[in-house]
Amino acid sequence: MGDNMSSVTEFILLGFPVDTRTQMLLFGLFSLFYVLTLLGNGVILGLISLDPRLHTPMYFFLSHLAIADMAYACSTVPQMLANLLSPAKPVSFAGCITQTFLFLTFAITECLLLVVMSYDWYVAICHPLWYSVIMSWRVCVMLVVTSWTIGVLLSLVHLVLLMPLPFCMAQKIDHFFCEIMAVLKLACADTHINELMVLAGAVYVLVGPFSSVIILYVCILCAILRLHSGEGHSKAFSTCSSHLCVIRLLYGTAIIMYVGPRYGNPKEQKKCLLLFHSLFNPMLNPLIYTLKNSKVKNAMKRVLGRESFMKR
Repeated sequence: MGDNMSSVTEFILLGFPVDTRTQMLLFGLFSLFYVLTLLGNGVILGLISLDPRLHTPMYFFLSHLAIADMAYACSTVPQMLANLLSPAKPVSFAGCITQTFLFLTFAITECLLLVVMSYDWYVAICHPLWYSVIMSWRVCVMLVVTSWTIGVLLSLVHLVLLMPLPFCMAQKIDHFFCEIMAVLKLACADTHINELMVLAGAVYVLVGPFSSVIILYVCILCAILRLHSGEGHSKAFSTCSSHLCVIRLLYGTAIIMYVGPRYGNPKEQKKCLLLFHSLFNPMLNPLIYTLKNSKVKNAMKRVLGRESFMKR
């Protein structure tokens, strides 16, 4: 049995149990969404880099969120598209482990970046006179570097615990990418410590950040309600609305996935929710920030106007 376990060098992703015609339809649809994800987040990055008026802490954090979204989608969607075209094509062990590591890194980093952005909103609204002092560029860079570093380190912990495990010959992963819990189910050893670390990590990157965001927004709401100007209320709510939409999308689906009731087919439900996380959420984020943020829309108009003028 030791030879069988040590000889496993590749996995097969089962993906979605649909017929060939549906697979082709999903391939075209998901390819379109993937391209829109890259284009949308690329536009956000381009606008922030080209427009000096967007060189502020708020948009510095937004640019890193766009990078995390693009990387998040790139870590799972290409493999899913390839699997739709060739369902029986195996994935190497090294490739699968790498995908698990990248997915965890970008997912954790995105959660932490949203907390950082919430803190930025909090300082801007609750302590506007001290904003430039509290949110100095040194602090902003430190917060971003910390978010990325924690994402990498926590993912490395899961990777170090996952690598030594022996895997059985039945190497079929019931998922559309190498999701860590789906991979652990194939291990021919006790995975209690791995599962405990996954649970602890989920609490740290979901419950902890979400609680912090709720506390920060309660403080923000209290500060907004103390404003005497109706215009001030409207401007403050408009400033926070786009970020709240992203928070609802990200944490809402995560809470449903890990805390919601278990009915129907939990495996298929988790696949659909993770599909939303890795494809639809990164695609919707730039749309939300573009449609609900007047500064981004004005920057787009200025950039487009500049290009039109240069062509004349």
